[in-house]
Amino acid sequence: MIYRAEQGTIRMLLAGDAMPARGLKGFDEPDYRALVDLLRGADCAFANLETTVREAHEGTPSMTQGTPMSTPPALLDDLKWMGLGLVSCANNHATDYGDDGLLAMLAHLRRANLAHAGAGANLADARKPAYLDTPAGRVALIAATTFYPHWTRAADQRPDAGGRPGVNPLDFATTYTVDDVSIAALGNMSAQLGLDQARTRQRAMFFSASEAPEDSAEAMSFLGHRFARGKEFGVSTKVKAADADDVLRWIAEAKRQADWVIFSLHNHEFGPAGALDAATNVGLEEPAKFAIDFAHAAIEAGADVVAGHGPHLTLGVEIYRGKPILHSLGNFVFQNDNVPVFPAESYQRFGLDDRATPTDFLDARTGNETRGFPASPEYWHGLAASCEFKDWKLEGVRLHPLDLGHGRPRAQRGRPVLAKGVVAEAILNRVRRLSARFGADLAIDGDSAVLRLA
Repeated sequence: MIYRAEQGTIRMLLAGDAMPARGLKGFDEPDYRALVDLLRGADCAFANLETTVREAHEGTPSMTQGTPMSTPPALLDDLKWMGLGLVSCANNHATDYGDDGLLAMLAHLRRANLAHAGAGANLADARKPAYLDTPAGRVALIAATTFYPHWTRAADQRPDAGGRPGVNPLDFATTYTVDDVSIAALGNMSAQLGLDQARTRQRAMFFSASEAPEDSAEAMSFLGHRFARGKEFGVSTKVKAADADDVLRWIAEAKRQADWVIFSLHNHEFGPAGALDAATNVGLEEPAKFAIDFAHAAIEAGADVVAGHGPHLTLGVEIYRGKPILHSLGNFVFQNDNVPVFPAESYQRFGLDDRATPTDFLDARTGNETRGFPASPEYWHGLAASCEFKDWKLEGVRLHPLDLGHGRPRAQRGRPVLAKGVVAEAILNRVRRLSARFGADLAIDGDSAVLRLA
């Protein structure tokens, strides 16, 4: 051997959603410094950069019911200081300040020399891998999102027309199965409300067959949703073939160009567990089936690790064909309530005038912190997953729980430290329980956990 990379040995550190609004340097808590050492000690460290990195004059705010997230470019140095070398931009906040904001973020990331994937000036740019050269080998990152405003998906170029900036999309279709009585009622409503005839008029104009589908005795469209006749009620999801094929093609390309491949999947959609009785998203306990299926397909196409994120909650982990799938790593840096400026529409949603301050808006939307993210400790938890390979095979996965300061004032919370004691126990017990449905065996070892390999 002449190169270290030939050994097939690497330690990757994978974290979840990073939404920085404040500095991350200069803090000296032992559990924070230990986390920074963990990141820096890995051969490569990854997180999902769920924000628009921009100066105040860059971009125009988009309409959103979430947080219009904005991060000063100077904080990219803080993320690099922590040890991050790879970030995903494929998420719903990358376009919070429109095309110009997205393009500004990509320029800031290039200037910071921080490897990034999942968004671009056109679809090919958004699809392509990012590469990071490390002593342990070349690491590729492909990043896609299933959750995004439809108009923010990147679009192809043509020889005679430019593409559209946006995120790397992984679209999916949802079908609701209902019984005979229900589908007959839906059909009657669609006819009586004029929805059938509206689609007929659309087909007579410029709509494609997929945009204005015809109904049949077995399936119909109603208010933008697809319903199928069945013996019992159910919900099924399936990734759309065009996006799936293209993303998998780039994963296969990355496998030919890199020693190691990380696939990052941003996903807010849940499966049926908890859907009928969960009062909040905390009670939804599994990803949608299409997301699970596509994570498997990504491994089959050449990914060595699948890093999932999006719901701001930890979900289960699994081993598939000897490779780890981390369905949701939860939060990593969660400072979305420290953003100093919000667009007028954010205030107007809650009846606030132009004298209202950012904290007035935050208090209004959370009911003075009695609902939403501040109300549940699970949103202030995360995982830092250390995945170690030796001789090109997975040697071990250790999950380090993260505590982001639930219950503390806004001035303090949102920065991660390694969780200890009862908080670590709560995080790991949840992940162990949610991993069992994938057949994964998680052994809690003090304030971290080891994923037992078959």
